[in-house]
Amino acid sequence: MKPYKAIFLDWDDTIGDWTTAEHKALQDIYRTYQLDRLYPTFEDYLNAYKPYNLELWGMYGRGEVTKEKLHFERFYRPIEGLPVTGDGLRDLAHKMGAEFLRLTNKYFCLMPDAAEVVRYLAAKYPLTIISNGFKEVQYYKFEHSGLAPYFTHTLISEEVGINKPQPGIFEIALQRNGITANEALMIGDSYSSDIAGAKAIGIDQIWIHSGETEETATYVVSKLTDVMKII
Repeated sequence: MKPYKAIFLDWDDTIGDWTTAEHKALQDIYRTYQLDRLYPTFEDYLNAYKPYNLELWGMYGRGEVTKEKLHFERFYRPIEGLPVTGDGLRDLAHKMGAEFLRLTNKYFCLMPDAAEVVRYLAAKYPLTIISNGFKEVQYYKFEHSGLAPYFTHTLISEEVGINKPQPGIFEIALQRNGITANEALMIGDSYSSDIAGAKAIGIDQIWIHSGETEETATYVVSKLTDVMKII
């Protein structure tokens, strides 16, 4: 193993449990806005929302859509069939989006054992968060996680103007830590954003992934605590 000088970490679904918060928030959205008028079950709504949301995030990472367009479109497209006239549908999508952000903060929680792993890593290395999440949501989660003091640097793509997996955001992280690519290690759950982005500029990676895949990383682990067995 290389003598790493800094660790870079993704936040959502690596440290913070975004999937759980998102699921609970969408359940509330489904009930509050009576989306059973279009989708008989919550699962039907999820099947309309999630693939398009994932597509939009991929476009956002490549700089093809703005934050505002992503946030609006992911709620607007699944409700286009509602019998609402004029600008009512657009207004409804905006309301749903604002409520969604509030609810994901309400349901915020950490991934299992995340606090233990962060404290373990911080005792050995300076830690840098690199996140594509929206800043108003991410900073709330950082502050309420109890883990903020363990991170030396925090890079939010919206603030630096570059999204993962583009190399520029990783280069900024290297500059802020005063190190070269072969002295850093990136830990994350997303292959396309975290692993491929780090790999492209020569940063080693730990990919938290379970299941079959043809993709590769420097290290692949099935859960976050496995990181402590490697570094």
